[in-house]
Amino acid sequence: MPTFEKTPGWLDWYADPSQPRFQVPAGAVDAHCHVFGPGEEFPFAPTRKYTPCDASDEQLFALRDRLGFARNVIVQATCHGADNSAMLDAVAKADGRARGVATVKPDISEAALQRLHEGGVRGVRFNFLKRLVDVVPTADLTTISHKIKDLGWHIVIYFEAADLPELFDFFSGLPTDLVVDHMGRPDVTQPVDGPEFALFQRFLAENPQVWCKVSCPERLSVSGPPALNGEQAAYRDVVPFARRIVESFPDRVLWGTDWPHPNLKDHMPDDGLLVDYIPSIAPTADLQRRLLVDNPMRLYWPDEV
Repeated sequence: MPTFEKTPGWLDWYADPSQPRFQVPAGAVDAHCHVFGPGEEFPFAPTRKYTPCDASDEQLFALRDRLGFARNVIVQATCHGADNSAMLDAVAKADGRARGVATVKPDISEAALQRLHEGGVRGVRFNFLKRLVDVVPTADLTTISHKIKDLGWHIVIYFEAADLPELFDFFSGLPTDLVVDHMGRPDVTQPVDGPEFALFQRFLAENPQVWCKVSCPERLSVSGPPALNGEQAAYRDVVPFARRIVESFPDRVLWGTDWPHPNLKDHMPDDGLLVDYIPSIAPTADLQRRLLVDNPMRLYWPDEV
């Protein structure tokens, strides 16, 4: 059996997160999470940019239940490359309570795509973060987008705000729905009404096929999590950005934990605290239900809506 040594300085996920004070609505979906290995059963890709700790489907489902969620969308982790075995195994074990987002290569056959569909996959993910990819994958994405459009799948895209100007027209011309990870990673030290975030809002406004995950404040924040006494607002510098998107595009927003939080450098978030952050960006029961239930169900379980 293969053995793997974690990337030096790797931060492991919280084994005992706090119990959230905020109760998510019935049927809530954690629309962005991952499984890592376990490496002995599902080896990590030789081409990976990092080696994580193990984070199994059993541990993910235990977190789902602790936080009060009903379902998960399990996104293929880059450390597994295009071998979707760990993700597919987790989706299968969820008994209909999970969907998957895969990584595929441009030469994938229609038969292979159909097998992924039958396995619960409803989208593919493309990473445009230059620190995590060797080549910006525009050509591959164009090829795959035309292969998946008849399946009704969408494309999850991960990029940084500084790169949106050069990608705006390319993304706008793709033939499927798009889901942007983590609000396109805005610089939260800039004004929420500044030109950088205004461009992202224009991207959403001009492209009704584009959805947005208002997740991962721990990746974007400069102020960090609250003090131990709980008196500070959690990730307060990210709140105006996420709330602006939720209130402006309430039918195209999603939320997820990002468990087990790969590649964080300064702190590991408490997943219970992340749930308690939700009311600060979706302040009404209606917005909370759209964010956590209605929107992800419409995207991933449309036959049950």
